[in-house]
Amino acid sequence: MISVDINTNLKFADATELSVQYQFQSGEISGIYGPSGAGKTTLLNIIAGLVKPEKGVIEVDGVVWLDTDKKINIPVQRRNIGFVFQDYALFPNMTVLQNLRYAAGKAADNSHIEHLLTITGLDRFKNEKPDNLSGGQKQRVALARALAGKPKLLLLDEPLSATDHLTRIELQQQILQLQQEYRFTAIMVSHDKKELSALTTNVLKIDNGKIVNIGTPSQIFGADRTYITLTAKVIGVENNVAQIEIGDQVVKIYNRSGLVVGDLINIGLDTIDALITRK
Repeated sequence: MISVDINTNLKFADATELSVQYQFQSGEISGIYGPSGAGKTTLLNIIAGLVKPEKGVIEVDGVVWLDTDKKINIPVQRRNIGFVFQDYALFPNMTVLQNLRYAAGKAADNSHIEHLLTITGLDRFKNEKPDNLSGGQKQRVALARALAGKPKLLLLDEPLSATDHLTRIELQQQILQLQQEYRFTAIMVSHDKKELSALTTNVLKIDNGKIVNIGTPSQIFGADRTYITLTAKVIGVENNVAQIEIGDQVVKIYNRSGLVVGDLINIGLDTIDALITRK
């Protein structure tokens, strides 16, 4: 469990004060949602140890990372976190593989790094430098690098905001796959309701530096929800096309995720763009 109880003034946000008290559950992906300037990124930076609040306590699985009254402030290097930034923050002079090895440190687990490269589809780009990669590939590198050191906590600050729709869906699936495999705890800031609905177990809505609502994505976004998820089964695969069964209908989709016969998949639909006719 990650217990956060912090209070600090905000200098570069619309809110003047950030006051948050919450316990994030271990082994889950939690979301932070709210308007720009509400203090969301500052909260992530405080948890990471990049920003020190004026007053507060942060405890992770029984270990105190921060206690301003007791003058405890474990440095960021010792907090065992991974951080995925909006702008990738990759080292341009290093290859993909070197970026991951550097993040893993001296005790780098090469088999773990190779597995991350494979699961994110980066194995054939491991000797490339970031400037030779697409935006989606750079974001995959940023995600793999954040997990290279086997962190206890993964922090994601608008990680998919710069990617196109199809790449965003693929990366969401990879984040879920990685979380299910490694069971890390993650906290993700996002403005995207669909993204939070697809990835998170619970959402904190922050406004003006304070938590104004807590609940599951459906509880937080249910009133104005325009996004639904359908479950389908893969019944055939040929070249880059997969046949899927939804209810009593069979349709074809472009297979960009390595689907195989028997896979159960989720398909997200925005009902705003849906074609609806009377039956």
